[in-house]
Amino acid sequence: MSFNLATYVLNAGQTRPDHPALIVPGRVRMTHGELTDKVAACAGALRAKGLSPGDRILLRLGNDPDFPILFLAACAAGCVPVPTSALLTSSEITGMARRIAPRLVIAHAGVACPDGFEVIAPSDLSGAPLPMSRWTTGSPDRLAYIVFTSGSGGAPKAVAHAHRAVLARKMMHEGWYGLRPDDRVMHAGAFNWTYTLGTGLLDPWSVGATAIIPGVETPVEGLPGILAAQDATIFAAAPGIYRRLMRGAWPATPALRHGLSAGERLPDATRQAWQRATGCDLHEALGMSECSTFVSGSPARPAPPGSTGYPQPGRNTRIDGECLLISTDDPGLMLGYWQDGAPVPPAGDWFDTGDRVRALSDGALVHLGRRDDILNPGGYRVSPQEVEEALADLPVREFAVGCVEVPGGATVLAVFYAGAPLDEAAASRMAETRLARYKQPRMWLRRDSLPRNPNGKLIRRALK
Repeated sequence: MSFNLATYVLNAGQTRPDHPALIVPGRVRMTHGELTDKVAACAGALRAKGLSPGDRILLRLGNDPDFPILFLAACAAGCVPVPTSALLTSSEITGMARRIAPRLVIAHAGVACPDGFEVIAPSDLSGAPLPMSRWTTGSPDRLAYIVFTSGSGGAPKAVAHAHRAVLARKMMHEGWYGLRPDDRVMHAGAFNWTYTLGTGLLDPWSVGATAIIPGVETPVEGLPGILAAQDATIFAAAPGIYRRLMRGAWPATPALRHGLSAGERLPDATRQAWQRATGCDLHEALGMSECSTFVSGSPARPAPPGSTGYPQPGRNTRIDGECLLISTDDPGLMLGYWQDGAPVPPAGDWFDTGDRVRALSDGALVHLGRRDDILNPGGYRVSPQEVEEALADLPVREFAVGCVEVPGGATVLAVFYAGAPLDEAAASRMAETRLARYKQPRMWLRRDSLPRNPNGKLIRRALK
């Protein structure tokens, strides 16, 4: 089988070239035909630049349509795009660049770039368009792109994916999205976030649907109005965005079928508030950079209360104790972590996702947290997510549960929170009625904000 990720993503749009592919309200409206033409033009420019199949291209781009276009163009030309957060500092990105040794860096003005590598702007690319018929094809198992893990659990790792990874995303179309060609999918994330790239752009385009990405200047409070004005049918965001949205009034959104949530655990209280406000369900997914999402609720099979959902149809998973494992034969699993110029494949038949779960009687999975998140106050194993779920209605802006070592060497549970000062006695009484004693926080620590990575994901290890 000869295959190219970019050809697969854009092929459905060839049957409806005048149908909108991308809308940035007030700024951009691009058809599927125009999108393919732009990818072909950039792919030709990369070839004219002298890049060869397999060359890595580090993308240092802001929240702009240039990002998905250049990602697909690199794949079309046989090169290997490496998307990275525009918020990384020069020091951070220099270390990451040295690990993957890019042939070229493409950057927007104002975005920090690594030292010691050739850097050009998107506007510097020129050359004859490379038509889709001449895009590089080959084994679906060959290297397509590299992404870095969020670093929320430690130093970011370089994750190498094959072209076939985009085929595995079809498991999400019914297993999470309920995706259809007539959908208008709006994603609240930035263009240069891999959650947005996959769920908000590549997947809708692969079925000929429309992607809607609000402009960078859009406040969270303005998202419901855009959803209504653009007749969005599916909305995707991180749990933190949903929490903020539920603080305000919700307009009529009759076209909206449901929402999608990923990035960190979705509190049940947030899901219920969304359901009350919109009349729609909210489907959560569990995933990771190494395998995208693989457990989720969906319109066809909603997750039972308190759970994340079910392994997506086609996924081969099993539970060993509390450890969630996925088969190394899964087509969406990474080729391996990039090391010394090549990916190092996962060993054995099963890959430990690092997630800890508990199965319900019908096969739905309750997420207990990441392996590195499990806390051990007083020798007890405690899932911080379980405690956070029980205390979800604390009257604070945001909070997270961690451990603190107190004088004498004992370790106790603590709630770190941002917002108005808590009535600690009332908070403790709430915990007593909802949690076993060993799960009850002993300290309530107010902070200006909680530590989060550039995509808003909590860095739990930094709490202490």
